[in-house]
Amino acid sequence: MHGSKHFSFGKRTRHTFKFASYIFLLAVILAAAVIYYLVTDAEFSKLKMQELENKSTSLTREITSLTALKVSLESDLLEREERIQSVSDRLGDLESLLDMDNTDTTELESRLDIAAIHSSIRVAMLTQIPSGAPVINARTSSGYGERIHPVTGIKKFHRGQDFAVNTGTRIYAPADGTVEIIRPSNQGSGNYLRLLHGYGFSSSYSHLSKFAVKKGDFIKKGDLIAYSGNSGLSSGPHLHYEVRFIGRALNPKSFLDWNVDNFDSIFENVRGIGWESLVDTIELRVSHQLQLSSQKVALSTDTLP
Repeated sequence: MHGSKHFSFGKRTRHTFKFASYIFLLAVILAAAVIYYLVTDAEFSKLKMQELENKSTSLTREITSLTALKVSLESDLLEREERIQSVSDRLGDLESLLDMDNTDTTELESRLDIAAIHSSIRVAMLTQIPSGAPVINARTSSGYGERIHPVTGIKKFHRGQDFAVNTGTRIYAPADGTVEIIRPSNQGSGNYLRLLHGYGFSSSYSHLSKFAVKKGDFIKKGDLIAYSGNSGLSSGPHLHYEVRFIGRALNPKSFLDWNVDNFDSIFENVRGIGWESLVDTIELRVSHQLQLSSQKVALSTDTLP
C-alpha cells in the first residue's frame, strides 16, 4: 500500500536549527545596528567636515583681514614714526633758536614741554616789555647819555633816544600796555604820551603832533598811538623816546635791538633789573597755563646774570 512519505528531524537537529536561526537573526540585527551607526557617523562626520570647512573659510577671511590690518598698521606706524622724527627735527631747530641745551636721551614730551615754556617766556617778555623801534626805518639823531642840548646849548644828560622823523610820522606801541598820561603842551617835552607796560616798565613819547589814543586805553604791541611832531622845546621835527623801569631811565638802544634772535642780550646789556627772578615768575605762570605735569621745569639760566 502506497502512502505519503513523512520526513521528521530529530530533536537534536531541531534544536540546532533553532539555535542557528537565533544566531542568524542576532547577526542580522547586529549588522543592521552597525550599518545604522556607520551611516549616522558618516552623516555626522560629513556635517563636522562641512562645519570645519566653513570655519576654515571664515578663518582664511579673518587672516586675510588681519594681514591687511597689519600692513595698514605697519604703514601707519611708519608714517607716525616719520612724523615724530620730523617733529623731533623741527623741535631741534626750535631748541637751537631758543639756545636750549638738549641730549638725545631726553624724552620728546619733556623736550616739547621745556621748549613750550622757553618760547612762552620769550613771547611774554617781548610783548609785555618794550622791544623794537616805535617808528619804522628812522635814523637816530641823538642817543642816550651826556650831550649839549641843541636848543639851550647846556650840557645835560639825555635820558632817551631821538629819532629824526618828519612831522606826522606814525608811532607804534613797542609792547602791550595802558595809556597812563596824555599831556598836550607847547613847552618842554611838548605833546607828551606815556604807556605803562608789564613788570614795572614804561615808555614815553615827546614832541608829538597829535595823539591816536586817549588816557586809560588798553593797547597791544604794534598799535598806532600817536604822530611825531615838533611841539615843545625842540630844534626840529623828531621823536624823543624813553624807556623806564619803575621810574628809572634806561638806555632805549638795548630795547630797540632786542628780539627773539638775540633774546639773552637784554640780560647783559641792561643791569640793575632782577631778570632771573622775572624769568622764574613767568616760568611758573606759563607752566601752570600749559598744564604741565610739573609746575617747575628746570631751565638753563647760564646766560642770566
